Amino acid sequence: MTALPAPISAVAYVCADPGVPVFGRKGSSVHVQGVVRALLRLGVEVDLFASRTDGEPPEDLRNVRLHKLPRPPKGDLEARERDLLAANAELRAALEGSGPFDLIYERYSLWSRAGVEHAREAGIPSVLEVNSPLIPEQAEHRGLVARPAAEEVARTVFGGADALVAVSEGVAEYLRGYPETAGRVCVIPNGVEAARYSGEVAPALPKREGEFTVGFVGTLKPWHGLSGLVEAFAELHRKRPGSRLLVVGDGPERESVERMLAKHGLLAKARLTGAVGPEEVPGLLASMDVAVAPYPALAGFYFSPLKVYEYLAAGLPVVASRIGQLGDLISSEENGLLYPPGEIQALAEALVRLHDDPDLRTRLGEAGRREVLAEHTWDAVVERILEAVGARAGAGEAHGR
Repeated sequence: MTALPAPISAVAYVCADPGVPVFGRKGSSVHVQGVVRALLRLGVEVDLFASRTDGEPPEDLRNVRLHKLPRPPKGDLEARERDLLAANAELRAALEGSGPFDLIYERYSLWSRAGVEHAREAGIPSVLEVNSPLIPEQAEHRGLVARPAAEEVARTVFGGADALVAVSEGVAEYLRGYPETAGRVCVIPNGVEAARYSGEVAPALPKREGEFTVGFVGTLKPWHGLSGLVEAFAELHRKRPGSRLLVVGDGPERESVERMLAKHGLLAKARLTGAVGPEEVPGLLASMDVAVAPYPALAGFYFSPLKVYEYLAAGLPVVASRIGQLGDLISSEENGLLYPPGEIQALAEALVRLHDDPDLRTRLGEAGRREVLAEHTWDAVVERILEAVGARAGAGEAHGR
């Protein structure tokens, strides 16, 4: 006989990664807030344990109990890793001194193990959400001294969590490389905050008659393919001079993007907004006619891009590289257009086609919006996560807290 799912009324959400500002503007921040909001809408009490906040919580998250974890100073990498490992003692004490909880929900970070261990000792279920292959990523991009210790933490939490939630099949493949994960990996892609796209959203920027705006949202980093986007936009503008480019976000590639635009004489035809808050994104998307996810050909592509879910929710036709999970999310000619990654001419041709065919833009945008709001909201994501751990939101006792 199958056991009934256990009711969940109190959750400890653990984010011990100092690179994730839970109230910040990064994609990881949006992810944390999306999951927490969905839990709250289910009537669940949430305690948030986080090492970095970057400001005050949004108004609708003010009732979440916040427990600040130690955040080691920047500097010597080896010392920082030691401090992050040592912080497990403080996280364990904070969890034991709070609650009791029905579920530990942890966003996997390199050095954090106390959340999963506490759940085991307390006899409650735990979910470990894994967003990327952190160990090879850290080693390649930021440096990793104590790799054996990071691997030990990984094996501990991968083997100890009741459910391992991978945001993409690429991440799931990484997890399945650890024998400790056998039978507990499920793929649950990212979502979107439906309330921000539930009605008509006014454009944040004025739209001149006849002007066609190509847009991008995200951190401006090399793996986002911005150089290819600029080249494709230059080709579009050569053929359709009424076009403009709107880039929402900031990052290390900004100066490079500006130099490329200047080289093509297109700085005046582009706007780079810099970093914006999540609440500003819907109005900026409403200022676009088409949105692009121009990822180049990347080995081991494991992303579940939040931007694409937001593009779809905003009713925009999406042009994306046919790579990784994007090939599953976007059905070409049905809810967007796909092109081979890195093929700039194919991207430019897709943009010209959408410029010239408003009916196609409308058809693709409406289909994408219907699908993402039906299947990929944060509410739907959290429901699937609770199912994966054999739990359900319940209106049970709030443990006298």
